[in-house]
Amino acid sequence: LKHNPRNPRWFNRDRFVLSAGHGSMLLYSLLYLTGYPLSLKEIKNFRQWGSKTPGHPEYDPDIGVETTTGPLGQGFGTGVGMAIAERYLREYFNRPGFPLVDFYIYGICSDGDLMEGISSEAASLAGHLKLGKIIYLYSDNKITIEGSTDLTFTENVAQRFRAYGWHVQKVNGYDLKAIEKAIREARKVKDQPSLIIARTHIAYGAPTKQDTPEAHGAPLGEEEIKRAKALVGWPLRPKFYVPKKALQHMRKAIEKGKKEEKKWLQMLRKYKRKYPELYEKFIQFTEGKLPDGWDTDLPVFSPEDGPVATRSASGKVLNTLADRLHNLIGGSADLAPSNNTYLRNYPDFGVKKGGRNLHFGVREHAMGAALNGMALTGGVIPYGGTFLVFSDYMRPSIRLASMMHQHVIY
Repeated sequence: LKHNPRNPRWFNRDRFVLSAGHGSMLLYSLLYLTGYPLSLKEIKNFRQWGSKTPGHPEYDPDIGVETTTGPLGQGFGTGVGMAIAERYLREYFNRPGFPLVDFYIYGICSDGDLMEGISSEAASLAGHLKLGKIIYLYSDNKITIEGSTDLTFTENVAQRFRAYGWHVQKVNGYDLKAIEKAIREARKVKDQPSLIIARTHIAYGAPTKQDTPEAHGAPLGEEEIKRAKALVGWPLRPKFYVPKKALQHMRKAIEKGKKEEKKWLQMLRKYKRKYPELYEKFIQFTEGKLPDGWDTDLPVFSPEDGPVATRSASGKVLNTLADRLHNLIGGSADLAPSNNTYLRNYPDFGVKKGGRNLHFGVREHAMGAALNGMALTGGVIPYGGTFLVFSDYMRPSIRLASMMHQHVIY
């Protein structure tokens, strides 16, 4: 990944989304090892009240947690929104020799994520929009809380995603070279999102609990941990043992990240000299600022003018704002003519460069998660429309937007 542990908010970083939020300790341990401001003390405080390491990741960009996940499938859809924002900003700002906006969205998803309906909606939308900056790794461990996935989930996932228009590869989840090769192959594919199916084993290395549902939602237990450590030749003490060589190796991410951001900042300074107006727009967008006069002379509606439907009034204001806020982007779940959410003077996203009208299709839940991903990315002001009764289909995403204090307009 392209990231800087010393500046977790660097705009052009790659985003990582742990959609399989129950695997949160994987994320926390890697953040600690690579030098993010997350201490070993916080690692030990896992799942304790008030800690920075809750059972499922909670949005905290200053320590490298890009989004709140936990309700399965939400991260999957959120990443789709991040890719939408990346493409819009890339098309708006990038110029020959200046790849100002150029990052990938990586994610890890689970069997449960892919069972949830939101993943089907979001995967279908991502394939249709040809969002090639998405690279998801699917941890195919074939275990759920109730038992083997043979109980409930026997479809051919690879064929399903190919039908959605995704680029699909299969690897051994423990063959690091094969995984790296698959990621490199995925990056070569520019017009398809990628799914890398990695066959894994839950509680890998635990002598009696590997490949069992008991390992899914409960601690392994002291005795099982001791035996697992013994099998791989790992010392029993200290309890949280991090070899110095391993830590030194992982902390190389700090210098690597600093160099990558420094190189980008040098490009940004050159960009400022060559494209001063675009540079000012970039700063305005990414810092969440609004241009002077954005709210002057907006349409006014008075009783003397006669009755007007609220959706009609909303549409007039929205279209006026669109001419002033060039990062206002969104759409509806197949109800734009009824919601009046269509921006009349602008093309459709994915059809023409600079398109700002998103056709989410009849996919309210994916729309909700995608709006969150767009807001989390920064640089854009996302909006989405549907009828109030249909918002029930997107309620989990709305709840997460509220919890994360994201600027999403409904």
